Amino acid sequence: MRKKVAIIGAGNVGSSTAYFVASQGIADVVLIDVVPGLPQSRAQEFSHVDRLQGFGVTITGSNDYEAIKNADIVVHTAGIARKPGMDRMDLLRINVDIARKAAKAILTYAPDSIVIAVANPLDVIAMVCLKETGFPHKRVFGMAGILDATRFRYFIAEATRTIPEDVFAMVLGGHGDTMVPLPRYTTISGIPITEILDKKAIDSMVDRTRTGGAEIVNHLKTGSAYYAPAASTAKMVHAVLSNTKTVSPISAYLTGEYGYSDLYLGVPVLLGSEGVEKIFELPLNDEESTALKKSAEAVQQGITLLNSL
Repeated sequence: MRKKVAIIGAGNVGSSTAYFVASQGIADVVLIDVVPGLPQSRAQEFSHVDRLQGFGVTITGSNDYEAIKNADIVVHTAGIARKPGMDRMDLLRINVDIARKAAKAILTYAPDSIVIAVANPLDVIAMVCLKETGFPHKRVFGMAGILDATRFRYFIAEATRTIPEDVFAMVLGGHGDTMVPLPRYTTISGIPITEILDKKAIDSMVDRTRTGGAEIVNHLKTGSAYYAPAASTAKMVHAVLSNTKTVSPISAYLTGEYGYSDLYLGVPVLLGSEGVEKIFELPLNDEESTALKKSAEAVQQGITLLNSL
């Protein structure tokens, strides 16, 4: 029997995620949204594409949370998009309320599922999903570091005229302007970029990685990135369903790792069928530790606001 992936939110990120997951051909997909006709139309169109591309899975849409019943993975993308001049934390009040309703539905209809938070502010939304479902924290995590590292990889490949597949990048911290790209742990075919690029070039790419999402927002004016976040999420779904034991940076719940507890923060993990199967602690120098502390404090501010709602 094929696995089932439920995606809450049929907007740009959710529908793109549904498409990328379906194209892997490893799970049936159901799209959920409160807007009448939206998830149904997206699902029908993707089903038409299936006849051309041969995904070989079932794609459906519904306005009823009950449709997520018995899902193996639930991806939460529902929420308003960030607009120009809007910080991720500005989204908190609206998107937290949406996430709470979704998490309660997940607990009711898919109590054995793994939950991937995608809506922003991502690290805070992951905490909402954890608290409202009461699931083990290894089964609730967020898509963040994979996207941030992908952007870092692209900028490095662009600067060095190499292919992104040859670049391995590491990014820690919250999913926002305080994220912590780590050049020391970033390589091109195993060679640290600190041995290839000068500090000025690296600093420029680090800064652009931090503002990569805002860069796209400024171009779009009325929306935010969705293809790359969706592809990053689909990669996580594949890692869980196929038990690939992928090592990637994601937003994971910390219980003392890196000196932080009761907090979601981007860290490298082993991702497999059980969810977060291991968190890797990288030795950090003083500069990296200071940057991670700043990032953790920014996430904590969001958690503090969450606890006051």
